Amino acid sequence: MGDRNVRDALNLVLGTCVLAVCTNTFTDTLKRVDGTSQLPLKGQIRDSVSQSEFIGSHLHDSEAIVGFSRVGRVSWKTKDPRTRDWFLISSPVPGLSILIGYLYFVLSWGPRNMEHRKPYQLKNILVVYNFLQILLSTWLFKEGLEAIVFYNYSLTCEGVDFSYKPYPLRVARGVYIYFLAKLTELLDTVFFVLRKKDKQITFLHMYHHTVMPMVSWGATKYYPGGHGVFVGIINSFVHIIMYTYYLLAALLPHNLQKRYLWWKKYITTLQMSQFCVAFLHNCQLLFYDCNYPKWSVIVVLPNSIFFYFLFSDFYNNAYTSKKENGAVPSIQNSAKANGVVEKVSDGMPNGKGKSD
Repeated sequence: MGDRNVRDALNLVLGTCVLAVCTNTFTDTLKRVDGTSQLPLKGQIRDSVSQSEFIGSHLHDSEAIVGFSRVGRVSWKTKDPRTRDWFLISSPVPGLSILIGYLYFVLSWGPRNMEHRKPYQLKNILVVYNFLQILLSTWLFKEGLEAIVFYNYSLTCEGVDFSYKPYPLRVARGVYIYFLAKLTELLDTVFFVLRKKDKQITFLHMYHHTVMPMVSWGATKYYPGGHGVFVGIINSFVHIIMYTYYLLAALLPHNLQKRYLWWKKYITTLQMSQFCVAFLHNCQLLFYDCNYPKWSVIVVLPNSIFFYFLFSDFYNNAYTSKKENGAVPSIQNSAKANGVVEKVSDGMPNGKGKSD
């Protein structure tokens, strides 16, 4: 009953937020039509000198299409000169080539090549992989937490500082590492193919693994920092918990998993809470104006809603319905949105999954 109350509360919060967003969007549209829209300004570039330097650098960049609004916002077409020459960032071609190769391997070449082969176990590889993902997520979370605690990161509306000062560059590098982390998570699906876990390669899994690298690439190239960083912070925290679970699942004997991994369902609840927080946080862009594009809500809000209700449906199918039927939830056949929860079908823990 307690878990049901938590999920009902989350549903209520999310529903209220959706209603508030719709109301605010409708009201804001009417004001713009009347020519009376006056949005509050908050979180613009902190240093007017650094802003001038940023404008100047773009004006001399023949590749950049510069577009500043009257309040100093950078248009979505503007490249960040600090990150434009970084590995895999200068052009979308390398990243897209990786994704095309990934899709070809997962959907075509890999299954055909494994059709008459025995599945690889890869237990040691999975242990190392999950451990490295924990370290990477911990570092990303630590960087984000320091930004909030020591650098006055605004949880209401945070603009992007495009200057070459040490801290803004540190934030940009953090966003870049987050992008690289999304590329490493493509190995999740590769391991599925090599271990012949075809049922785990769902549309949701492929959608998440394909979209997240593209979104984080765009953030690194155009807006490496600001309001969107918070989503990466909470996602990194969830990854720490999640990959810890998968590491333990890979290490523990199958007969001990039920005793020590009873908390799997709370990871799902944590994921659902993550999407609610991401939704609420990004809704603020509709109420405040800062040096961050409002159009980003078109990407974040629908995905937050989609993933939330997907997780809710999974929770009901994996736990509530089975509990009502007197069955014990299996560690198997679990689909996740920000990643995919997997288990063992052959007695050996899969020990991995993924997240966004």
